[in-house]
Amino acid sequence: MTSTARPEGLSAYIAVTAAYWAFMLTDGALRMLVLLHFHELGFSPITLAWLFLLYEFAGIVTNLSAGWIAARYGLTTTLYVGLTLQIVALFALSRLSADWAMALSVPFVMVVQGLSGVAKDLAKMSSKSAVKLLAPQGNGGLFRWVAVLTGSKNAVKGLGFFLGAALLGLAGFQASVLGMALILGVILAGVVLFMPPGLPKGSKSAKFAHVFATDTRVNRLSVARLFLFGARDTWFVVGIPIYFQAVLSDGTPEGAKRAFFFVGAFMALWIIAYGVVQALAPKLLGGARRSTDDITRLAVVWVGALALIPAALAAAVWIGGPWLTPVLVLGLLVFGFVFAVNSSVHSYLILAFTGAERVTMDVGFYYMSNAAGRLVGTLLSGLSYQIGGLTLCLAMAAAMAGASFLAARRLA
Repeated sequence: MTSTARPEGLSAYIAVTAAYWAFMLTDGALRMLVLLHFHELGFSPITLAWLFLLYEFAGIVTNLSAGWIAARYGLTTTLYVGLTLQIVALFALSRLSADWAMALSVPFVMVVQGLSGVAKDLAKMSSKSAVKLLAPQGNGGLFRWVAVLTGSKNAVKGLGFFLGAALLGLAGFQASVLGMALILGVILAGVVLFMPPGLPKGSKSAKFAHVFATDTRVNRLSVARLFLFGARDTWFVVGIPIYFQAVLSDGTPEGAKRAFFFVGAFMALWIIAYGVVQALAPKLLGGARRSTDDITRLAVVWVGALALIPAALAAAVWIGGPWLTPVLVLGLLVFGFVFAVNSSVHSYLILAFTGAERVTMDVGFYYMSNAAGRLVGTLLSGLSYQIGGLTLCLAMAAAMAGASFLAARRLA
């Protein structure tokens, strides 16, 4: 089959992707700003995890309903609402004061982070659904387009991780979030004014009951996705940033600022490299010549390999030694490579399994599972680090990856 381009939708796809990039830059920066700022205020690992729990829970609820909202009111509506809510969340966080008591600041940040979680998943669902509707057909066109969108998004988010850590050291918390809100407001205005045609309008016939997936493959893939992202966030959200901050800081304010840059640089490097591998996954796997069944079988192989990496790293942390930090850095980069291939394959499969008439519904349901995995991983990250340190974080990540392997096996 030859590739058939859809030039009338290309400009709309570019506009949606650019808006999504801007959003994810602020999302990554905000994650590091909140984590490192409250760590410096003396919050425990489990309390830090609580700050992100409503963010992830909001993603579950949002993804379940966002597909229906987009089917009923159109993809541009969900994109605009997502960007607007992120601006509101950033402005709200700029009002946070270090003088507030923990009993007030923790619930406030949780609520604002929840609003940001709603915003993120509205924007994500809009962008991912647009790929299915606008991508060229044949010769692996869908795999390439979704890989480029997902990979570039994560590269931009990785840059946001570094930006957030750097801004915290240079400008402080309040000035950083306020500046990001103003910039995102300008971008939203530009997108609204210059959005080209190409995205479908909503349909009043869309029913909320349709949001639940009816295809067994979509359901099984969603379970595999839940455990896949739980495996990453179990070490990524709290464990590794706090471990590296403790190792790299000498306890002085200057040492803490230097550690901000190093931690932010590592998190940024990990996410950017992850995004690059995602974008290259179709070439690495020979996607243009593979059928959907072939790619489904690859999903099983790659997640099986993923489970071995955190298990080996947990053993290394338990043994200890002067070489531990370099081993962790190298091992987590290898984890990122294997994880990125898994994630890219999943992102292709959900679009391959669904039809154009159900794309927003199935993508929303699938990313609801993605958010559920992040929620579980976030909670386990703080809880595991509090109880058993980095060793337990990585052991739990291995268990989650193993569960993803068992779910993926049923797909094949």
